[in-house]
Amino acid sequence: MKTTYASISALSLVLTMSAIPVFSAGSDSTEPPKATETTIVCEEGMIWDEELQECVVPEESSMNDDQIYNNAREFAYAGQYDNAIRVLNLAANPHDPRILNYLGFANRKAGRMEIGMEFYRQALDAKPDYILARSYMGQALIQQGDIAAAQEQLAIIESFGGRDTWAYRALELALDGEESTY
Repeated sequence: MKTTYASISALSLVLTMSAIPVFSAGSDSTEPPKATETTIVCEEGMIWDEELQECVVPEESSMNDDQIYNNAREFAYAGQYDNAIRVLNLAANPHDPRILNYLGFANRKAGRMEIGMEFYRQALDAKPDYILARSYMGQALIQQGDIAAAQEQLAIIESFGGRDTWAYRALELALDGEESTY
């Protein structure tokens, strides 16, 4: 089995996250994605193709949009934001709010704030009650210094019944000055 620095980092992240209670706005739950062959076996940037049973470049895979989303999410948790974007750009439905939200997340984390914000807006245009996108957008607004707009996103999340979700809690913590990895 070939192990790379990125694979070790991803595995270390998963083990660390399982050892202490960690919340993540990366999903609607507190659970990080399970590491798969994509970040354990494959060289950085390659993905595991279940059908072929081997690592392939993303453009040669047989992934459906759910698999694309899951692989991109795994890349994002491993800090491989550009690889996440590369995979997300393969989606058959580029207007899927999940795809748009993670394009926003990966671009924001890669330092491309305005591009990230545009993807969050598109995700919310497609699904206004997508509280995870609102949480991410709120965290980006805090980074930009727009606390009032971030508080507005928190209120909107609550208005959609999201007070007891991680999306709400992550944004609330960010507003309290606690930096979130996600």
